[in-house]
Amino acid sequence: MYDKIRKSVFPLLAALIWGVAFVAQTNNTAGAFTFNAMRSVIAFVFLIPVILVFTKGDVKHLFCENDRKKTKALWIGGVLCGVALCLATYLQQSGMDNGTEAGKASFLTATYIVIVPILGIFLKKKAPITVWISAVIALFGLYLLCIKEDFSVRVSDLLVLACAVVFACHIMIIDKAGAECNGIKLSCIQFLTMAVLSGILALIFEKPSFSDFTNNAWSVVYLGVCSSGIAYTLQILAQKDANPTVTTLLLSMESVFGVVAGAIANGEVMLAKEYIGCALMLVAVVLAQIPVETFGKLFKKRKKEREQIVEEE
Repeated sequence: MYDKIRKSVFPLLAALIWGVAFVAQTNNTAGAFTFNAMRSVIAFVFLIPVILVFTKGDVKHLFCENDRKKTKALWIGGVLCGVALCLATYLQQSGMDNGTEAGKASFLTATYIVIVPILGIFLKKKAPITVWISAVIALFGLYLLCIKEDFSVRVSDLLVLACAVVFACHIMIIDKAGAECNGIKLSCIQFLTMAVLSGILALIFEKPSFSDFTNNAWSVVYLGVCSSGIAYTLQILAQKDANPTVTTLLLSMESVFGVVAGAIANGEVMLAKEYIGCALMLVAVVLAQIPVETFGKLFKKRKKEREQIVEEE
């Protein structure tokens, strides 16, 4: 039962948190590296007591495992995840800071739902045909849901599209590292890595100040605790022993939650095509959860029924 909840409910909870985060991100006034450094520090600090709770106060193994091999895998996986997440979140935040609307950013980011199964082919993580169909349906649904005007591509949009590619790589790294390591520790190390990298880059390319935090306190705390500390950890836990493409489809529901949250926050009325987009997303998510064998059994049953009817005639 726990595995079913972990693989299905955890990604949806993460998607809900990320959906609301799109609204928070649009109000950012700090530099992209500065903003990501602040949220990463908060996520890192938030996850330390969480680890201690689950390890029953084992401070000695806070950032390591019981044997050297697992500890090495934990740090390699955590650092790689942190580098990928640092780059992906920078590209996304930079794109939004330079003019990409929250809805379009949500759609472009979610294109990782088709990038992940493509990467999976090269990494021998093939997805069943139902998942491919689900990905296409979801992408079309996302277009209806997120794109409000004629679709045009600007430089800022290309940054967000590039972030989708990096997010797809991040998902595949988690798929490999998460199977061997403690998910919460892995998440904590990824945010430590992201905080260090973003902090260094902020000092080089930006001029961080205390006002960057005070002016964006609500956004930074929400993204640090909820979007980073909780949601990304839920993603890592959900992906353990799960098909990464199916998990990705569930995570892409963040676009649905993002549009709904944006409509509520800004008092907007959703259009008919946006409701259709939501419906297609739900269809895609449900379809992806149905094993291919179920369709095979259903097809055989229908075929047998037709043969019986022909014999009776």
